[in-house]
Amino acid sequence: MADAASSSAAAPPLDPEAIAAVAEAAPPEEMMLVAKWKGKDYTVRVVGDDTLGELKRRICEVTGVLPKRQKLLYPKVRLNEFEDSVLLSSIPFKPNVKIQMVGTVEDEIFVDQEDDPEILNDYDIGQNEVTAIKDKDVYKQKLKRRASQYKIKLLNPCRKGKKLLVLDIDYTLFDHRSAAENPNELMRPYLHEFLSAAYSEYDIMIWSATSMKWVERKMDQLGVLGNPNYKITALMDHLAMITVQSENQSEKKTFDCKPLGVIWAQFPEYYNETNTIMFDDLRRNFVMNPQNGLVIQPYKRTHTNRSTDQELVKLTQYLLAIADLEDFSKLDHSAWESFTEENAKRRRHSVLQVLMGM
Repeated sequence: MADAASSSAAAPPLDPEAIAAVAEAAPPEEMMLVAKWKGKDYTVRVVGDDTLGELKRRICEVTGVLPKRQKLLYPKVRLNEFEDSVLLSSIPFKPNVKIQMVGTVEDEIFVDQEDDPEILNDYDIGQNEVTAIKDKDVYKQKLKRRASQYKIKLLNPCRKGKKLLVLDIDYTLFDHRSAAENPNELMRPYLHEFLSAAYSEYDIMIWSATSMKWVERKMDQLGVLGNPNYKITALMDHLAMITVQSENQSEKKTFDCKPLGVIWAQFPEYYNETNTIMFDDLRRNFVMNPQNGLVIQPYKRTHTNRSTDQELVKLTQYLLAIADLEDFSKLDHSAWESFTEENAKRRRHSVLQVLMGM
């Protein structure tokens, strides 16, 4: 536990710039905090430059109670009035004083839209902010800790010589907001054909900003797990993410992102920045690895768009077109559609030359 001066009232609001200055000025201090829930103690290890949001994620990891379902109680400190972006080092935790947690492990229902555990607000960040975020030492340290704390469970072995494709779920493979009697009605068109074709050149990992139980249920009901035509290497959930803050001085935002370094650190002999690509409908999710991310067109309003959505068909062509390249980090994935069209033109030209030479 970290020593701190006692407080008789809630801590005052904290200035985001002051928080960032504290994080960068001193090395992080390790803290062992104890959360008491349903009569049992749960010890979590954090550091001072972790945020309150990350503490909630660590508590979720040991209790199964999602962060948004947690109510944290602490003597003389109104934890629930703090923003999730507040640093733990700024909260007056005392030695041997436990955090009382109230919360319920929800029995998640697949089609219940009100209980969908999506934890991100629907906003994006500008390209100019990306470099400033990924190069900050405080976030590099967070990534290092997350890579050591979060253990990826392999469903199938990594394959030597294959590239890595990391896929989001909501709005990427699945319309999670439209109403339907059957989950298959919400599946993006050509999903299984896309995964089957990609599997020939890529290992496939699914990474969602929701709980693992939710990820497993979605993938199982969509027929992705156990499919005879392809294999999923691993599933990842929100616990593998880290919290960062945007660099927009006029409107700073705190959000979670998906650092691919968590994967690379655990499987360095298979995957790295040169052979990994991630699809997500939100650019902010690959803010730590902007060169490896491709922003996919979100799949929404399935009942209207199911008959016309061709995104996975076109992306299949792109994945296969770049599969033989040595270094993905040199590609501009924002121009993926142009790359695919140019490849198609070259193929047509080659065929024409062959026919003319006959």
